Amino acid sequence: MTEKVQQSDETKIPLRRVLGLGTAILLVAGNIIGTGVFKKIVPMAASGLSKPEILLAWIAAGGVALTGAFTFAGLSRVSKQSGGLYEYMRLAFGKFAGFIMGWSGFSISLSGALAAVAFIFAQSVNSMVHLPDPLQQWSGISLWSFIYPFDNSGVKILAMATIAVLTWFNYRGVRFGSGLNSMLTSLKIIGILALIVMALLFTGSVTQTRAIENNPSMAEAGYVTAFFGAVLSAFWAYDGFTNITYIAGEVKRPKRNLPIAIIFGVCLVMVLYVLINNAYMTAVPVHQLGALEENQIAATYIAGNIMGAPGATLISLLIMLSSFGTLNVMVLFYARLYYRMAQENVFFRNAAKVHPAFRTPYIALRYSMVWSMVLVLSGTFDMLTDMSILMSFIFYSFLAVGLIKFKRQNLIRDKIPCYPLAPVLFILFAIIIAANTFITQPRLSAMGIGLAATGIPCYFYFKWKYKGLPVVQNVPGDDQ
Repeated sequence: MTEKVQQSDETKIPLRRVLGLGTAILLVAGNIIGTGVFKKIVPMAASGLSKPEILLAWIAAGGVALTGAFTFAGLSRVSKQSGGLYEYMRLAFGKFAGFIMGWSGFSISLSGALAAVAFIFAQSVNSMVHLPDPLQQWSGISLWSFIYPFDNSGVKILAMATIAVLTWFNYRGVRFGSGLNSMLTSLKIIGILALIVMALLFTGSVTQTRAIENNPSMAEAGYVTAFFGAVLSAFWAYDGFTNITYIAGEVKRPKRNLPIAIIFGVCLVMVLYVLINNAYMTAVPVHQLGALEENQIAATYIAGNIMGAPGATLISLLIMLSSFGTLNVMVLFYARLYYRMAQENVFFRNAAKVHPAFRTPYIALRYSMVWSMVLVLSGTFDMLTDMSILMSFIFYSFLAVGLIKFKRQNLIRDKIPCYPLAPVLFILFAIIIAANTFITQPRLSAMGIGLAATGIPCYFYFKWKYKGLPVVQNVPGDDQ
């Protein structure tokens, strides 16, 4: 009986609105800036495009991101609750649609992305300090001939340990997680600015790793295809601007500050991306960047030529820092989605509990940690993130339609920048990406839809299990 009362009390504890506008902007920027900015230039240069055309591709991708930023800035005005995309989908299309989106995030896209970034961080550590492989003797053991849980065990153990440490850190309070992000994002921006200055001032020559060959991709595919591919490649480096909405319940004056944070954060990142790619191509000719090995990181190559081994090491540390910072923001954000679903009785009910001292959704943090660790151990997160692309952009298109629906119903009365052009353009871009993913990766896309469909019986299970229980309504006031 005591345990039930305790659980009931903890589900009624509200989160605290303690995050200001500056912190929110850094959270947006910290979530967007990952590892793509350091290496996307190589495949883009290999496409045969010129320097102005590549810069135009980055600007175009930023423009698409801005249409998404305007769209989700508008959506953020419809609710003060945590839960972000789940909350908007629920309000626009009903609880079932919201659940399918949220379940897809938990089972595939969000947890898979968290696992992938943790693995990338551990790999970057392993590239600098070789990690032992304590379970190597069992590396050949598989489940269903494609899951090898003990393969590369040293990297996986570090990845899981990192998730656990960051979960504990965010468990201690939203100020801890957001404070860590502010520090890491500031260091990322400083590092990128330093690299820009070094590359622009560099007047020496660069070493050539292999013979420069004429890349036939332009002639074979055509200019339009090459340019669209570059825009698509650049856009992946902008993705993540929607995730700040998951913590709406902890942002001060969310209907004012979230739209500003999303738009300003995307603009800040866009400027940094254009500047650093211009610096890359100023220091090294485009055709030589295109001749680098596919997996070679352009930033490391350039810094190595400018400063030697210490420069390459510093960039490796910056990439490590970047992936670690992105991982921290993911841990902070994603648990709030599961917390909000639990409040609506469409997830494990105890995930709605809030720690009485730290005011964090600590049970939801644990669920996120455990499932992400399972995906790290499975080693299938790359496949899961590939599958998630289709589902993510299907939901993006629905949410943009939801914004138009809210405006027509007069549920959002505030002025939205570039409305209705922004959501319409974003819908078209989301449909193009989803269609392209389904055409180029039909098997993985079908698997993604299949995994999302596993949420259907889960939805009815939660409805049966928590039948009669009221939803939790504990939105903190703006003065908190």
